[in-house]
Amino acid sequence: MSPLSADAVKGVADQGLRALLREHWEWMMQQSPVWATTLGDHRFDDRLGDNSAGAIATERGRRRDFLARAEKLPRASMSRADQITLDLLTGRLREDIAVEVCESHQWLVSSRDNPITEFNVLPEQHLVKSPADGANLVARYRQIPRYVDNQIGHLRDGASKGLYADAESVRRTIDLVDGQLATDLDRWSLVRPALAAHPSWSEADRGRLAAAVRRVVGGEVKAAFQRYRKLLGDEILPHARAADKAGVAHLPNGKACYAARVLSETGMALDPEELHQIGLKEIERINGEMTALGAKLFGRRLERKAGSKNPMADIVRILREDKSLYYKSGEEVVAGAQAALDAARRKIPDFFGRLPVADCVVVRIPDYEAPFTTIAYYREPHFDGSKPGEYFINTYKPEVRPRFEMPVLTFHESIPGHHLQIAIGQELASLPAFRRFLGSTAFVEGWALYTERLADEMGLYAADIDRMGMLSYDAWRASRLVVDTGIHLKGWTRAQAEQYMREHTALTFENIANEVDRYIGWPGQALAYKVGQLEIIRLRREAEAALGPRFDIKAFHDTVLASGAVTLPVLQENVAAWVAAQKPR
Repeated sequence: MSPLSADAVKGVADQGLRALLREHWEWMMQQSPVWATTLGDHRFDDRLGDNSAGAIATERGRRRDFLARAEKLPRASMSRADQITLDLLTGRLREDIAVEVCESHQWLVSSRDNPITEFNVLPEQHLVKSPADGANLVARYRQIPRYVDNQIGHLRDGASKGLYADAESVRRTIDLVDGQLATDLDRWSLVRPALAAHPSWSEADRGRLAAAVRRVVGGEVKAAFQRYRKLLGDEILPHARAADKAGVAHLPNGKACYAARVLSETGMALDPEELHQIGLKEIERINGEMTALGAKLFGRRLERKAGSKNPMADIVRILREDKSLYYKSGEEVVAGAQAALDAARRKIPDFFGRLPVADCVVVRIPDYEAPFTTIAYYREPHFDGSKPGEYFINTYKPEVRPRFEMPVLTFHESIPGHHLQIAIGQELASLPAFRRFLGSTAFVEGWALYTERLADEMGLYAADIDRMGMLSYDAWRASRLVVDTGIHLKGWTRAQAEQYMREHTALTFENIANEVDRYIGWPGQALAYKVGQLEIIRLRREAEAALGPRFDIKAFHDTVLASGAVTLPVLQENVAAWVAAQKPR
């Protein structure tokens, strides 16, 4: 059994639910051995996982079996806490079953979803501290070719059914793979463990690891990446979807796929058309704020354009073209991120009662990935304490990285955003393990977006230009409602999506291109941010109105975070229960 098997049933009283949770957790550890490693379960450290067609079919069958058994449990006789756990488990299983209709493994190719980006993070997930760790990592490396060949087989199966990614995503992925293949082997992320000093090891152990890593990566692994590259160029790109068919709506079962993706990412069966309209209204509101603040910031410069019919466009043009507002070096980008993180770390005790134990550090996005990926991202800490939370920042082309966006970006990705919420969630020892380490995207991203405006209340924006960054980021997430549904529901092209974001946000063109590429390859995920943020804001306003002077911002935040990354309906119930408990008897 898993070393976390006891944690799998923490806080659960119902015996039937305990048995199901324990078996489900054990299955997840076996299905995802690399994830198990990061959680401190080292039983499968020499395994990579099975992505064969047979394994995928077995996984789908097992998922349905778990759901059927969960639905038969006597929910009415359970405690409220157990009912919530059961609801979260069945909800997740239903969402995972729903998205099977997309058959993404048979067509999805993107700069975020390919063997290079998937496996280059292995040395970060599987830390090498001992010769045995090194031997296990090499064993995993030896399984990469099989894994890649299975991916190639899946894409060929999809092609036989007319399932293809869009051409631009394939081209960008080819460029990424070519860049990796052209890089000197000793600069590959996969080779990094072989180059580490390992001062406590014997010379023989260091030599064995270095030789084994270079032999496997430079031979079998590189050859597998070359096969994948050849497939993309020779078989996928010539038939890939044209620019006017970028969305999943142009795939067989595309409409059902998008509906399933909306359910999976928001946790609710929301109407995509309604989400599109919400996005349009949010853009109108936020652009109004940007126009007013822009007049304050750039009054004299805007006066020269007296009579302009589009002050928003003039403000955005200044934000994009004024080079003094941008970084000059990668070192400046990292320093800006670190300064914002340090400032947030000092302020959070004033707004949160519970703080995370795990630290958060700033890390550069690797060179092979930086030209193709987003501005930043977060990677959670290892549960066993072997690695802190990591806030990855993109330093590629620093001249396109705005200084005024750095504070809001940092607060979203680190503190009080992703790191604070995810690290606290992992540290909720009274909850069953799957609730600590998994959760609703709408909650996770909604929380991080909520904290962008919270940071203003915390006094973390030093000047109005930083608040403009906050507003632009809010417009960015609102535009996602419009653009994601535009692409996957209304048939928008990549160019239409990029143009909409150029007009309504201050993001640079480079960032917009990478963002739209992400939405195309990750349908529905972009919807989670605004959906979650708006719900958290609504719940806070209702709590403030109900409690008046009894409202405590620390207690509210602790309540929101106290149950892990729950679905939004469960969050509503939790906040309502807290409000009721605060009211005078």
